Amino acid sequence: MSNSTATLRRKIDGAGDLQSVVRTMKALAASNIGQYEQSVHSLADYFSSVEAGLGVCFRELGPAVQSTESKRRDRSLEISAVVFGSDQGLVGGFNDVIADYAIKTLTDIPGTHRIWAVGERVYAHLEDAGLPLSGLFAVPNSVRSITPLIAQILVASESQLTSSAMFMAGREESAELHLFYNRPTSGAVYEPLHRRLLPLDLSWQRELAGRSWSTKILPEVMGGTIETLRSLISEYLFVSLFRACAESLASENASRLAAMQRADKNIDELLDDLGGTFHRLRQSGIDEELFDVISGFETLRGSKGSR
Repeated sequence: MSNSTATLRRKIDGAGDLQSVVRTMKALAASNIGQYEQSVHSLADYFSSVEAGLGVCFRELGPAVQSTESKRRDRSLEISAVVFGSDQGLVGGFNDVIADYAIKTLTDIPGTHRIWAVGERVYAHLEDAGLPLSGLFAVPNSVRSITPLIAQILVASESQLTSSAMFMAGREESAELHLFYNRPTSGAVYEPLHRRLLPLDLSWQRELAGRSWSTKILPEVMGGTIETLRSLISEYLFVSLFRACAESLASENASRLAAMQRADKNIDELLDDLGGTFHRLRQSGIDEELFDVISGFETLRGSKGSR
Protein backbone atom coordinates (compact mmCIF):
# COMPACT_ATOMS: atom_id res chain seq x y z
CA MET A 1 0.00 0.00 0.00
CA SER A 2 2.84 2.39 0.86
CA ASN A 3 4.36 1.76 -2.58
CA SER A 4 1.07 2.72 -4.24
CA THR A 5 0.74 5.96 -2.26
CA ALA A 6 4.39 6.79 -2.91
CA THR A 7 3.83 6.29 -6.65
CA LEU A 8 0.79 8.53 -6.60
CA ARG A 9 2.70 11.16 -4.65
CA ARG A 10 5.44 11.17 -7.29
CA LYS A 11 2.82 11.56 -10.03
CA ILE A 12 1.19 14.44 -8.16
CA ASP A 13 4.54 16.17 -7.66
CA GLY A 14 5.42 15.67 -11.35
CA ALA A 15 2.08 17.07 -12.49
CA GLY A 16 2.54 20.04 -10.17
CA ASP A 17 5.99 20.77 -11.62
CA LEU A 18 4.58 20.50 -15.15
CA GLN A 19 1.78 22.88 -14.28
CA SER A 20 4.33 25.43 -13.05
CA VAL A 21 6.09 25.24 -16.43
CA VAL A 22 2.78 25.55 -18.29
CA ARG A 23 1.76 28.62 -16.29
CA THR A 24 5.15 30.22 -16.91
CA MET A 25 4.70 29.65 -20.65
CA LYS A 26 1.20 31.14 -20.43
CA ALA A 27 2.54 34.29 -18.80
CA LEU A 28 5.37 34.55 -21.35
CA ALA A 29 3.00 34.08 -24.30
CA ALA A 30 0.61 36.72 -22.96
CA SER A 31 3.50 39.15 -22.53
CA ASN A 32 4.81 38.48 -26.05
CA ILE A 33 1.39 39.10 -27.59
CA GLY A 34 1.34 42.58 -26.06
CA GLN A 35 4.79 43.60 -27.32
CA TYR A 36 4.20 42.34 -30.86
CA GLU A 37 0.84 44.09 -31.10
CA GLN A 38 2.42 47.27 -29.78
CA SER A 39 5.14 47.09 -32.42
CA VAL A 40 2.45 46.98 -35.13
CA HIS A 41 0.71 50.05 -33.69
CA SER A 42 4.01 51.95 -33.54
CA LEU A 43 4.42 51.58 -37.33
CA ALA A 44 1.18 53.42 -38.10
CA ASP A 45 2.64 56.96 -38.31
CA TYR A 46 5.63 55.85 -40.36
CA PHE A 47 3.41 53.92 -42.76
CA SER A 48 1.24 57.03 -43.19
CA SER A 49 4.34 59.00 -44.20
CA VAL A 50 5.31 56.33 -46.73
CA GLU A 51 1.78 56.37 -48.17
CA ALA A 52 1.93 60.17 -48.48
CA GLY A 53 5.19 59.93 -50.42
CA LEU A 54 3.82 57.23 -52.69
CA GLY A 55 0.75 59.37 -53.32
CA VAL A 56 2.95 62.23 -54.54
CA CYS A 57 4.81 59.91 -56.93
CA PHE A 58 1.56 58.44 -58.25
CA ARG A 59 0.17 61.94 -58.77
CA GLU A 60 3.19 62.97 -60.85
CA LEU A 61 3.51 59.75 -62.87
CA GLY A 62 -0.21 59.60 -63.62
CA PRO A 63 -1.60 57.11 -66.17
CA ALA A 64 1.84 55.72 -67.01
CA VAL A 65 1.89 54.05 -63.63
CA GLN A 66 -1.71 53.08 -63.42
CA SER A 67 -2.27 51.65 -66.89
CA THR A 68 0.13 48.79 -66.27
CA GLU A 69 -2.27 47.13 -63.83
CA SER A 70 -4.30 45.86 -66.79
CA LYS A 71 -1.45 43.69 -68.12
CA ARG A 72 -2.52 40.10 -68.31
CA ARG A 73 -0.83 37.49 -66.14
CA ASP A 74 0.67 34.59 -68.03
CA ARG A 75 2.58 31.41 -67.25
CA SER A 76 5.97 33.15 -67.54
CA LEU A 77 5.20 35.57 -64.70
CA GLU A 78 7.38 35.07 -61.62
CA ILE A 79 5.36 34.58 -58.45
CA SER A 80 7.31 35.10 -55.23
CA ALA A 81 5.77 34.35 -51.84
CA VAL A 82 6.78 34.53 -48.19
CA VAL A 83 4.95 32.25 -45.75
CA PHE A 84 5.26 32.99 -42.03
CA GLY A 85 5.05 30.06 -39.60
CA SER A 86 6.88 28.90 -36.47
CA ASP A 87 10.04 27.10 -35.45
CA GLN A 88 8.67 25.83 -32.13
CA GLY A 89 5.81 23.51 -31.28
CA LEU A 90 3.00 23.74 -28.74
CA VAL A 91 1.05 26.05 -31.07
CA GLY A 92 -1.89 23.82 -31.98
CA GLY A 93 -2.85 24.01 -35.64
CA PHE A 94 -1.02 27.31 -36.25
CA ASN A 95 1.30 25.99 -38.97
CA ASP A 96 -1.30 23.67 -40.51
CA VAL A 97 -3.75 26.53 -41.00
CA ILE A 98 -1.37 28.92 -42.78
CA ALA A 99 0.37 26.18 -44.80
CA ASP A 100 -2.90 24.76 -46.12
CA TYR A 101 -4.14 28.26 -46.93
CA ALA A 102 -0.93 29.16 -48.79
CA ILE A 103 -0.90 25.88 -50.71
CA LYS A 104 -4.49 26.30 -51.85
CA THR A 105 -4.00 29.94 -52.85
CA LEU A 106 -0.68 29.50 -54.67
CA THR A 107 -2.00 26.51 -56.59
CA ASP A 108 -4.61 28.80 -58.16
CA ILE A 109 -2.04 31.44 -59.21
CA PRO A 110 -0.36 30.59 -62.55
CA GLY A 111 3.31 31.37 -63.08
CA THR A 112 6.77 30.34 -61.94
CA HIS A 113 6.74 30.12 -58.14
CA ARG A 114 9.53 31.02 -55.73
CA ILE A 115 8.60 30.51 -52.09
CA TRP A 116 10.40 31.41 -48.89
CA ALA A 117 9.29 30.00 -45.54
CA VAL A 118 9.80 31.65 -42.16
CA GLY A 119 9.90 28.78 -39.68
CA GLU A 120 11.02 25.18 -39.92
CA ARG A 121 7.62 23.69 -39.20
CA VAL A 122 5.74 25.54 -41.92
CA TYR A 123 8.66 24.84 -44.27
CA ALA A 124 8.14 21.11 -43.70
CA HIS A 125 4.42 21.42 -44.51
CA LEU A 126 5.12 23.28 -47.76
CA GLU A 127 7.87 20.85 -48.72
CA ASP A 128 5.55 17.88 -48.18
CA ALA A 129 3.06 19.55 -50.54
CA GLY A 130 5.70 19.68 -53.27
CA LEU A 131 5.91 23.47 -53.55
CA PRO A 132 9.16 24.94 -54.99
CA LEU A 133 10.92 26.34 -51.91
CA SER A 134 13.74 28.85 -52.40
CA GLY A 135 14.84 29.32 -48.80
CA LEU A 136 14.18 29.07 -45.08
CA PHE A 137 14.41 31.87 -42.51
CA ALA A 138 14.51 31.48 -38.73
CA VAL A 139 11.59 32.92 -36.76
CA PRO A 140 12.55 36.00 -34.69
CA ASN A 141 12.40 35.55 -30.92
CA SER A 142 11.83 39.24 -30.12
CA VAL A 143 10.66 42.49 -31.67
CA ARG A 144 14.28 43.58 -32.06
CA SER A 145 15.03 40.49 -34.16
CA ILE A 146 12.31 41.25 -36.73
CA THR A 147 14.26 43.97 -38.56
CA PRO A 148 17.27 41.72 -39.43
CA LEU A 149 14.85 39.09 -40.75
CA ILE A 150 13.10 41.62 -42.98
CA ALA A 151 16.48 42.72 -44.33
CA GLN A 152 17.26 39.11 -45.28
CA ILE A 153 13.91 38.72 -47.03
CA LEU A 154 14.36 41.96 -48.96
CA VAL A 155 17.82 40.90 -50.10
CA ALA A 156 16.43 37.54 -51.25
CA SER A 157 13.63 39.24 -53.18
CA GLU A 158 15.77 42.07 -54.56
CA SER A 159 15.22 40.93 -58.15
CA GLN A 160 11.46 41.13 -57.63
CA LEU A 161 11.81 44.66 -56.25
CA THR A 162 13.85 45.73 -59.28
CA SER A 163 11.31 44.21 -61.65
CA SER A 164 8.52 45.98 -59.81
CA ALA A 165 10.20 49.38 -60.24
CA MET A 166 10.44 48.72 -63.99
CA PHE A 167 6.82 47.54 -63.95
CA MET A 168 5.72 50.75 -62.24
CA ALA A 169 7.57 52.74 -64.90
CA GLY A 170 5.32 51.24 -67.57
CA ARG A 171 7.65 48.57 -68.93
CA GLU A 172 6.72 45.02 -69.82
CA GLU A 173 8.73 43.24 -67.10
CA SER A 174 6.69 42.39 -64.02
CA ALA A 175 6.70 40.18 -60.95
CA GLU A 176 4.45 39.50 -58.01
CA LEU A 177 5.24 39.27 -54.32
CA HIS A 178 2.72 37.65 -51.95
CA LEU A 179 2.59 37.31 -48.18
CA PHE A 180 0.87 34.58 -46.18
CA TYR A 181 0.57 34.83 -42.42
CA ASN A 182 -1.82 34.38 -39.51
CA ARG A 183 -3.35 37.56 -38.13
CA PRO A 184 -4.77 37.80 -34.58
CA THR A 185 -8.46 38.63 -34.37
CA SER A 186 -9.92 38.51 -30.86
CA GLY A 187 -8.66 36.80 -27.74
CA ALA A 188 -6.63 33.72 -28.61
CA VAL A 189 -8.15 33.47 -32.11
CA TYR A 190 -6.36 34.10 -35.41
CA GLU A 191 -7.10 33.81 -39.11
CA PRO A 192 -4.93 33.18 -42.19
CA LEU A 193 -4.33 36.21 -44.39
CA HIS A 194 -3.04 36.63 -47.95
CA ARG A 195 -1.68 39.95 -49.22
CA ARG A 196 -0.25 40.74 -52.63
CA LEU A 197 2.43 43.39 -52.11
CA LEU A 198 3.68 43.68 -55.70
CA PRO A 199 2.59 44.95 -58.09
CA LEU A 200 0.81 47.66 -56.11
CA ASP A 201 -2.96 47.56 -56.15
CA LEU A 202 -4.47 49.89 -58.76
CA SER A 203 -7.35 51.13 -56.60
CA TRP A 204 -4.93 51.81 -53.75
CA GLN A 205 -2.68 53.83 -56.11
CA ARG A 206 -5.64 55.91 -57.22
CA GLU A 207 -6.79 56.45 -53.67
CA LEU A 208 -3.33 57.67 -52.61
CA ALA A 209 -2.95 59.90 -55.65
CA GLY A 210 -6.34 61.51 -54.96
CA ARG A 211 -5.75 62.27 -51.29
CA SER A 212 -5.86 65.92 -50.29
CA TRP A 213 -2.64 67.41 -48.93
CA SER A 214 -2.48 68.92 -45.45
CA THR A 215 -1.24 72.30 -46.79
CA LYS A 216 -2.17 74.49 -49.77
CA ILE A 217 1.23 73.95 -51.43
CA LEU A 218 1.47 70.55 -53.05
CA PRO A 219 4.82 68.72 -52.67
CA GLU A 220 7.06 67.89 -55.60
CA VAL A 221 9.49 65.03 -56.11
CA MET A 222 13.13 66.17 -56.19
CA GLY A 223 15.29 64.16 -58.59
CA GLY A 224 14.02 61.22 -60.57
CA THR A 225 10.47 60.17 -59.80
CA ILE A 226 11.14 56.51 -60.61
CA GLU A 227 14.15 56.39 -58.28
CA THR A 228 12.12 58.00 -55.52
CA LEU A 229 9.25 55.61 -56.19
CA ARG A 230 11.58 52.65 -55.94
CA SER A 231 12.91 53.85 -52.58
CA LEU A 232 9.38 54.36 -51.27
CA ILE A 233 8.34 50.92 -52.52
CA SER A 234 11.28 49.51 -50.56
CA GLU A 235 10.04 51.27 -47.42
CA TYR A 236 6.51 50.08 -48.14
CA LEU A 237 7.78 46.50 -48.40
CA PHE A 238 9.72 46.86 -45.16
CA VAL A 239 6.71 48.11 -43.23
CA SER A 240 4.40 45.49 -44.76
CA LEU A 241 6.81 42.62 -44.04
CA PHE A 242 7.48 43.88 -40.51
CA ARG A 243 3.76 44.09 -39.78
CA ALA A 244 3.14 40.62 -41.25
CA CYS A 245 5.94 39.12 -39.15
CA ALA A 246 4.80 40.86 -35.95
CA GLU A 247 1.18 39.83 -36.47
CA SER A 248 2.27 36.26 -37.21
CA LEU A 249 4.31 36.19 -33.99
CA ALA A 250 1.36 37.61 -32.04
CA SER A 251 -0.87 34.89 -33.53
CA GLU A 252 1.72 32.20 -32.73
CA ASN A 253 1.82 33.29 -29.10
CA ALA A 254 -1.98 33.51 -29.01
CA SER A 255 -2.15 29.93 -30.27
CA ARG A 256 0.46 28.86 -27.71
CA LEU A 257 -1.47 30.67 -24.97
CA ALA A 258 -4.64 28.79 -25.93
CA ALA A 259 -2.74 25.49 -25.95
CA MET A 260 -1.23 26.21 -22.53
CA GLN A 261 -4.66 27.14 -21.15
CA ARG A 262 -6.00 23.79 -22.30
CA ALA A 263 -2.97 22.04 -20.81
CA ASP A 264 -3.42 23.91 -17.52
CA LYS A 265 -7.05 22.85 -17.37
CA ASN A 266 -6.15 19.22 -18.15
CA ILE A 267 -3.46 19.22 -15.45
CA ASP A 268 -5.95 20.63 -12.94
CA GLU A 269 -8.34 17.80 -13.75
CA LEU A 270 -5.51 15.27 -13.52
CA LEU A 271 -4.41 16.64 -10.14
CA ASP A 272 -7.98 16.46 -8.85
CA ASP A 273 -8.23 12.85 -10.00
CA LEU A 274 -4.83 11.87 -8.58
CA GLY A 275 -5.52 13.74 -5.37
CA GLY A 276 -8.84 11.98 -4.88
CA THR A 277 -7.28 8.58 -5.60
CA PHE A 278 -4.40 9.34 -3.23
CA HIS A 279 -6.70 10.34 -0.37
CA ARG A 280 -8.95 7.32 -0.88
CA LEU A 281 -5.94 5.02 -0.97
CA ARG A 282 -4.44 6.65 2.08
CA GLN A 283 -7.73 6.45 3.97
CA SER A 284 -8.03 2.79 2.99
CA GLY A 285 -4.54 2.17 4.39
CA ILE A 286 -5.40 3.95 7.63
CA ASP A 287 -8.62 1.93 7.94
CA GLU A 288 -6.66 -1.32 7.44
CA GLU A 289 -4.14 -0.34 10.09
CA LEU A 290 -6.91 0.59 12.53
CA PHE A 291 -8.65 -2.70 11.82
CA ASP A 292 -5.41 -4.58 12.53
CA VAL A 293 -4.92 -2.68 15.82
CA ILE A 294 -8.50 -3.33 16.92
CA SER A 295 -8.29 -6.99 15.91
CA GLY A 296 -5.06 -7.37 17.85
CA PHE A 297 -6.57 -5.68 20.87
CA GLU A 298 -9.64 -7.89 20.80
CA THR A 299 -7.46 -10.95 20.48
CA LEU A 300 -5.36 -9.93 23.48
CA ARG A 301 -8.42 -9.12 25.56
CA GLY A 302 -10.02 -12.46 24.66
CA SER A 303 -6.82 -14.27 25.59
CA LYS A 304 -6.70 -12.59 29.02
CA GLY A 305 -10.39 -13.33 29.70
CA SER A 306 -9.94 -17.04 29.08
CA ARG A 307 -7.31 -17.42 31.80
